[in-house]
Amino acid sequence: MSKVVNIEKCFEKFNDIFSPKIVGELNGQHVKVVRLEGDKVPWHSHDNEDEMFFVVDGTLEILEKDKTITLNTGEFYIVKKGVEHKVVPHGHVKIILFEPAGIAHTGKVKSEITKESIDWLEL
Repeated sequence: MSKVVNIEKCFEKFNDIFSPKIVGELNGQHVKVVRLEGDKVPWHSHDNEDEMFFVVDGTLEILEKDKTITLNTGEFYIVKKGVEHKVVPHGHVKIILFEPAGIAHTGKVKSEITKESIDWLEL
């Protein structure tokens, strides 16, 4: 069933960081909201999936081995499959992720923030 999803109301429903919440699904893709704070994301890659980061609020750096991309509110960037990367938020950052359902949260790398499964947010 289709419904209107208010992103700000989604963010009001949780406060935990580095814990994506699924808020939609289309064509095998999940739409996820996540809060980020602190430098905790390990270097990792996804062998078969591209990953889109859309900044809802704040500033996010995406580090790749040969460059750093800085995203501000309202901007997005797609990390191509196979590209090793990590994200570093500046302060508290809210983002939306667009990525294939079943993607490994931190690729093959396990860390303190790795989630084995991602929960749906009650809308």
